[in-house]
Amino acid sequence: MTSTAPTGPQPPAYDVLVVGGTGVDTIVLVDDLAVPGGDSVGVPPIRDYVAHTGNGVALGFHALGLATKFIDFLGDDPQGRMILDRYAAAGLDFSHLPAPAGTPRSVNLVDREGRRFSFYDGRHPGGLRLPRDFYLPYVERARHVHVSRSPHAEAVFADAVRLGRTVSTDLHAWDGEDTSAHPWAYGADLVFLSAASVGERIPALMRQILEHGRAELVVATDAAAGCHVMQRGDAEPRHFPAVAPERPVVDSNGAGDAFLTAFLSRRFSGAALEACVLAGAVSGAYACGSPGTHEELISAAALAAAVERAERTGPAAPVR
Repeated sequence: MTSTAPTGPQPPAYDVLVVGGTGVDTIVLVDDLAVPGGDSVGVPPIRDYVAHTGNGVALGFHALGLATKFIDFLGDDPQGRMILDRYAAAGLDFSHLPAPAGTPRSVNLVDREGRRFSFYDGRHPGGLRLPRDFYLPYVERARHVHVSRSPHAEAVFADAVRLGRTVSTDLHAWDGEDTSAHPWAYGADLVFLSAASVGERIPALMRQILEHGRAELVVATDAAAGCHVMQRGDAEPRHFPAVAPERPVVDSNGAGDAFLTAFLSRRFSGAALEACVLAGAVSGAYACGSPGTHEELISAAALAAAVERAERTGPAAPVR
C-alpha cells in the first residue's frame, strides 16, 4: 500500500495539496450526549465511515472541482482498504505511506439534534513524520497547501512557506492554551477554528493568532451562531450569521470541513469576504443534512444554486 512520489521539477499540477488527516469514524446515534443509567442501552445501527478532517477537506475541494492531491499515512488494515476504495470511487488523487500502528479511528456520539462528541484514538506514534522526499515534490506542484493538525505533517509548513505557497489549517476546538497547536496556529496564512470551547474569549484568541503568527485571516465557526472573521489590521472580529439549513439537521460531523472548503474555493477565485463566508455557511449547513461523516459532498453547481437561494431568503434567525 505504498506510492511513489513524482521526481524532478514540474509545473503546478494541483490547486490544493492536503497533508494528513484521514481515518475512520464509528458513529453511534444516541438520545443525549450523556451516559445513561445501567450498563447498556440499545441504539440504532452503528456504522463506520471514511472520515477525519483531511479526508473531509480533500473530498470537499475535489467535489467543488478543484484539482486536489491528498497525502498521508495509512494502515494496511480493513480501515485502510475501506478508505482506498472510497477514494478510488470518488476519483480522489491520494498517495500514502504505511502507518506502522494502523489507520486512525474515532468513535463519535451523535445526539437527536445532530450534535456530536468524538473519542479520537490518535494512534500514530509520537515520532512519526512524513519524510521530506515524499511530500516535497507534491508541495512543489501545488498552488495552495492545507496542513491538517497532525504532528506528522508539521514539517510541511517550512517548505510550503519557502516555496511561496499559501497555507491553511484548521485548529478545531483549540482553547488557546495547548502549546502543541502553535506550529499550526502561527504557521498558516489562513487559520480556521471552532469557537466551541472558547466562548467569549474568541476575539482575544483570534487577535493572538494574528499577532503571533503569519496569518492574514482567521475564521472561527460557531455552529448555529454563525462565524467570526478577523483579518490582519482589524480591531475586532466581524460576526456573520448562519444561514437556515434547507433540510433537517441530522449530523454535524464534517460541517467545519465543508465550511472551510467552500470558503476557500471562493477566496481562491478572488471573491469578496462576504461571498466567501456565505458559501462556507451554505456548505456547512448542507453537510449537517446527511448522516455520517463526509458522505454527501456539495458540488460546485449545487453550492452556487444554494448560495443564490440563501441570498434571497436572508440569514437564519438569531440564536437565543
